[in-house]
Amino acid sequence: MSEFLIDPVQPAAPSTAPRPIALLTGGSRGLGRAAALALAAAGWDLLITWHRDRDAARAVLAEAAAAGARAAALQLDVGLADSRAAFAPAVERALAAHFDGAPLDALVHNAGFGVHAAYAQTTEAQFDALMDAHVKAPFFLTQALLPRLRDGASVLNVSSGLARFSLPGYAAYAMAKGAVEVMTRYQARELGARGIRVNTLAPGAIETDFGGGAVRDNAELNGWVAQQTALGRVGLPQDIGAAVVALLSPGLHWVNGQRVEASGGMFL
Repeated sequence: MSEFLIDPVQPAAPSTAPRPIALLTGGSRGLGRAAALALAAAGWDLLITWHRDRDAARAVLAEAAAAGARAAALQLDVGLADSRAAFAPAVERALAAHFDGAPLDALVHNAGFGVHAAYAQTTEAQFDALMDAHVKAPFFLTQALLPRLRDGASVLNVSSGLARFSLPGYAAYAMAKGAVEVMTRYQARELGARGIRVNTLAPGAIETDFGGGAVRDNAELNGWVAQQTALGRVGLPQDIGAAVVALLSPGLHWVNGQRVEASGGMFL
C-alpha cells in the first residue's frame, strides 16, 4: 500500500482546549461514519481510515471540521498484510504533522465486511478473508500502535450480535466476531498495567449499506427484524455512534473487558 493521507481539514474555530484524539478504522461510511461524526460532536479530534471511496472520506472530514474537530484520513485495507504493516508508521507521521505529535486517546476497530454464505458453500478464500480483516487486523494493528496509545487510552473492538445469536449464512463471519470478543478480554487483561481498557461493541441489525443494504432497503426484512427486537424497530447508524461515544467516555472508565451489545434487544 502506498501511503495516502487526505489533506487534513481544520475546524473553522479551533478550540484552545486540547481535544482527545481517536483513530477509527472504516470511518468513511456506514457505522464508522456515524461513529466518527458522533465523536467529533462530542469533542474528539479524528484520524479515520478509508478503503476505496476517497470522496466519502473527504465528506466526513468536512463534517467533522464543521463540528469543531481536527480531522484527517489515511487509506487502509485491513485485509492486506502489506497495508497493515505500513499503517503504524503512517499514523506516526500523521500525528506528528497534523496533531502536534499528541498520542492517541482511543482506537476503534470498525473496518470490515460481511459474507453471507451457507456453511456448506463457504469457501476457504472467504473464510481467510474474513479472518484477515476482522481478527488479524485488530490484533496486529493494536499491537503495532501500542507505542502511540497514551497510558489510560481506550480500545474498542466492533463485533456483532451474530456472535450471540445464530442466523443461517453467517457462520464464518460470526466465528470471526467471536474471536474478536475473546481477543478483547485478553487485551484488557494484558494492557491493564498501562491503564488501557479494552471493550467490545456488538451492534445488532442496522440500516446501512452493509451486506448490500438488505436490512435498510428490503422492507420485508426490515419489518421482520423489527418484530424480533424488543424496542420494535431496526437500529440506525446514529444509535451505534452514540454507543461508541458512551463507551469511550471517561464516565465509563471502570468498564473494561466487556461485551456491550447495541441491538435494541434483538432476540431476547
